[in-house]
This record gives sequence, structure tokens and C-alpha cells, in this order.
Amino acid sequence: MSILGLKKKQPKTFKVKVITMDAEMEFSCEVKWKGKDLFDLVCRTVGLRETWFFGLRYTVKDTYAWLKPDKRVLDQEVPKDSPITFHFLAKFFPEKVEEELVQEITQHLFFLQVKKQILDEEIFCSPEASVLLASYAVQAKYGDYDPNFHKPGFLSQDELLPKRVLMQYQMTADMWEEKITAWYAEHRGIARDEAEMEYLKIAQDLEMYGVSYFAITQNKRDTDLLLGVDAQGLHIYSPNSKLNPNKSFPWSGIRNISYSEKEFTIKPLDKKKDVFKFYSSQLRVNKLILQLCIGNHDLFMRRRKVDSIEVQQMKAQAKEEKARKKMERQILAREKQMREEAERAKEEMERRLFQLQDESRLANEALLRSEETADLLAEKAQIAEEEAKLLAHKAAEAEQERQRLEVTAMKTKEEKRLMEQKMREAEQLAVKLVEQSERRLKEADHLKQDLTEAKDAERRAKQKLLEITKTTYPLIAAYSAPPAPPEAADFAYESASTRLDFKDSDMKRLSMEIERERLEYMEKSKHLQDQLKELKSEIESLKLEEQQQAGLYSLPGEARGYIQEPVYIPHSNRNSAYMSQMAFFEEV
Repeated sequence: MSILGLKKKQPKTFKVKVITMDAEMEFSCEVKWKGKDLFDLVCRTVGLRETWFFGLRYTVKDTYAWLKPDKRVLDQEVPKDSPITFHFLAKFFPEKVEEELVQEITQHLFFLQVKKQILDEEIFCSPEASVLLASYAVQAKYGDYDPNFHKPGFLSQDELLPKRVLMQYQMTADMWEEKITAWYAEHRGIARDEAEMEYLKIAQDLEMYGVSYFAITQNKRDTDLLLGVDAQGLHIYSPNSKLNPNKSFPWSGIRNISYSEKEFTIKPLDKKKDVFKFYSSQLRVNKLILQLCIGNHDLFMRRRKVDSIEVQQMKAQAKEEKARKKMERQILAREKQMREEAERAKEEMERRLFQLQDESRLANEALLRSEETADLLAEKAQIAEEEAKLLAHKAAEAEQERQRLEVTAMKTKEEKRLMEQKMREAEQLAVKLVEQSERRLKEADHLKQDLTEAKDAERRAKQKLLEITKTTYPLIAAYSAPPAPPEAADFAYESASTRLDFKDSDMKRLSMEIERERLEYMEKSKHLQDQLKELKSEIESLKLEEQQQAGLYSLPGEARGYIQEPVYIPHSNRNSAYMSQMAFFEEV
């Protein structure tokens, strides 16, 4: 066996993994492929024609480098891993994204890369601008805002704001989502590519957009500085400030850039200005700076020239594509609007159908109820008719009753008048009886007094007669006459007794007359009391009748007051009949 047979067979291909902003791809490359061959393969796979903005970047130790197109892939300082990993990224940034980015895929790749740089805080962005950019990112991802579909919390899994912004304010995730959604709702009708373009138009005005930073030192001072390379030119920054450059060198004002090992020299176009020199510690970084300077300068000069035929064709195709997409979006919007209107009309018809069904059901129920009500009303009408007849009969009876009550009221008034007259007459009679009673009582008192005086006089006369008889009779008998016989004495005594008895009979007769008059008075008083009782019963019956007649008529207040006031008779010797008479008046 020869020595050549012992040698290992060299592989003819090697594995490559390319990571874009939204995908990962693996390729099998030939050993002899240059960087341009791999780059063209990736661009064809992605469908990218604006290749001058992009490159394949790989990591070398503590820095990164871009794959050189004119040198074999394996001859460069690429990692020896299998597969070899490259990142397909934008190497150069446009000055005006709206004018320079033609293809939609180019625009989309730039959008994804700039968005990641903002979220990773490689590009500084204020909180207000971050919220606005996040709203365009949501519009590009989710389309038009629909409150029925996009419920609260639908952004909880999306990374939309830099951590620095989230920590700067004491706000919850729901509060940030509410702010983003408020802007998001205003972007209705914007397509995905338009939302991404609006995002890039805002991002390109940020100070750190498209700037690549490198640590450098100034000549003879070893002062730490930062060099920024972008589409506008070169910028010198302080280490702690990447926003505002201390000095800038626009591409239009630079005549030449050169470096020897670690020293860089920038020669201004104006020869009166000083040459600026700076140092970089690593040769690999110096080469990267030189590549970025050459590439950005070439693009700067290219923008100021007439577009090539390829670019013009691309722009024309992109314009036609945009017009076509715009027309398609309009057609789609019209169809969507028509579909929404049709759905609304369908919903309205369904709602109307349900409403008509409900109305029909309600109408049937109402019809049944109306039939039942008609029967009920017929019965009620019959009952009402009977009630009307009854009411008419009752009205006639009521009218008769009213007329009778009017007659009764008139009679009652007349009876009241007569009763009041009787009461007045009874009262006058009572007063007369009281006066007559007083007069009789006075006469009785006088008669009693006369009787008492007469009895006293009789008693005194009898006593005096006895005294005279005792003293004079014996003398007369002795001196003037012979003694009388006993019969004569007895006759004389009987005569005197007869006179006395005559006087006693007069007294008895007088007492009998007084008693008779008293009895007559008592009889009259009793008769008057019976009349008053009868009058009281008549008054009570009238009151009861008035209450039954619904209180329409009542005894006048004057009569009531007149009856209620008792008759006062100032005399101390009132008999029992007179007292009962006054008690009856007081009760009435």
C-alpha cells in the first residue's frame, strides 16, 4: 500500500447554519466556496435583492467580524465548529428608509433588527417613543385592533418595551398594555409593511440608530474615546455619552482615511483643517473599522448618483407591487366591509327574524288573551248591563229616598220647630210652676205661721180663760148670785169647749185646704215631669232618626245649649218633685 493511500480523504463540503432575524437555515457548502458564494445562496433563499445592506457576521474571540466576499470561507477566521454559525444581519443602514428600502423583505429584516437593538438597549429610546414604536410593532403583528378579539392581557407574552423603560416607572404590565393599546387602536387600517415602515421612520431619527461604536484613544494623550461609524460619516464621542458626538466628520468632508497597524488617519477635504489621528488596540478591529468606513462611504456616494438599471427595475417592480398590494388591500377592505355589512345585515335579519317570531308568538298569545278577554268582556258586559239596570232601579229608589228624605227633612225641621216651641212652652210652664210653687210655699209658710200664731193665741186664751174662771167664778157665785146648780156649771164649761172646738175645726179645715193644694201641686208637677220625659224620648228618637239619615240633619246648637242649661231656682225649701224636675232638665 502506498503512502498516498494512508492519507485521510479531505471532505468536499462543510455544514453552515445561517440565522436570520426570523429563521434558521442550514446549508451544505463546497470547500472552495468563497464568502460571496455563501452570501448569494442565503440571499436567493431569503428572496433578497438589496444585498448591499447585508452581510454574514460571525464571532471571533471577544469581538465579531464580517465574512469577506472575495475570500474562501474556510480560509477566514471563522469558527471551526460544525456547522459553522453565521448571522445574516444588516451591515449598513440607509439614510432615509422610505426612499432606499425597496423590497418588503428588506424592510421586514431591518424592522426586526432595529426592534431587537431597541429592546436590547443597543439603541437608546425614550419611554414615549418606545410606547409609540411598540404600538406599531403590535399593529404589524396582530393587524387591526378588535376589542372583541384582543382582550386585556393579549400582549402579556410579547416583549415590546426595553427593560430600562419598564424599571424607570412604577407601572404594572397591565398599565403599560393599556397605554400601548390606546395607540394601537389608532393605527386601524394600516397594513403590516406600512406599520413596519412607520416603525423604521421613527427609529431612524434616534441618535444611536445605525451607529457602530468602537473604543479608541487619541494621539499622544491616550484619552479614551468612542468612534462611531454610520451612514452620515464618522463621529467622536466621550466614553460615557453615545448620544451627542464631540466631533463629526461627514463623508462629504473626508478626503482620505488610512491606517497603518493601529493608527488611523482622517484627512479632511479642506486642507486648512487639521488631520485627525486615533489609535485602536486590535488589528482585527482596525480592519473592521476600515471595512465599515469603505462600505458606508461607497453607499453615501451611490445615493448621490443615478440609480442603476437594476435598482430602477427593482423600484419599478416594488412600486407596481405596492400599487397591486394597495389595490388588493382596498379590494380586501371593501370585501371585508361588505362581508361585515353582510354579517351585520345577517345578524340584523336574524335579530329581526327572532323579533318577528317573538312578536308573532306574543301576537298569538295576545290573540288568545284577547279572545279570552272578549268572552270575559261579554260576560262583564252582561253583568254590567244587569248592574246598570240594578243601578237604574237603585237610582230611582235613591231618588225616591232623596225626595222622601227631603220631605222627612222638612217634616223634621217642622217637628224640631214644634218641639223647640214645646220645649219653650214647657220651660215657661216649668218657670210658672216654679214661681207658683214658690208662691204657694210662701203662702203655706204664711198659713203655717198664722196657724202657729193662732194655736199660740188659742193656748194663751185657754190658759187665760182657765185662770179667769178659777179666780172669778167662786166670787161671782158667792156675792152676786146664789150658787148655781152643777148643770149650769157644766153647761158653761161645755160652751167654752164648744168655742175651742170651733176654733180647732177651723184649723183642721185650713190644714186640709193646704194639704189639698199641696197634692194638686204635686199632681201638676208629676204631670209636667211626664210631659218632659215624653219630650225627651221624642228628642232621642229624632236624634236616632237623624243618625240613620247619614247625619244630614241635627239639632240646632241654640236648642242644644238651651236644653243643656239647667233652670236655677234660688230657694232653699224645694220639695222632691221639684228636685226630680230639675234633675231631668239637667240630664236633657
